[in-house]
Amino acid sequence: MKSGINERFAEGVRLFNQRHFFEAHEIWEAEWRSVAGERRIFYQGMIQTAAALLHLDRGNYAGALAIYLKSRPKLEGFPAVWMGIELGVLRSDLAAHFGAARRWGSACGNSPLAPPPTIRWSLANH
Repeated sequence: MKSGINERFAEGVRLFNQRHFFEAHEIWEAEWRSVAGERRIFYQGMIQTAAALLHLDRGNYAGALAIYLKSRPKLEGFPAVWMGIELGVLRSDLAAHFGAARRWGSACGNSPLAPPPTIRWSLANH
């Protein structure tokens, strides 16, 4: 466990990285309910990101893109490293992933998308 990192957040990261987006969403939603201010906005962005990837996995491209576009401004307001993760890298990876989904989703049903992005822990926390 990384020093100073919320255990529930870390569990959500683990689930997210295993592509258990619904479960990550549920854990982060419980945290979201108990925080205020900027952390609440951050959690909301992460929850929406997980939901968008879940929709993408299920082939709902329009819904996935709509949710992703809601999450983006919430996560853009934070520094590149936030709550122990490489948030800047995640934002870039998500933009590329959903850009590809937008292209494939509008062209055909099932896309050969690369696996979804994962969340990386910042080396500054090791």
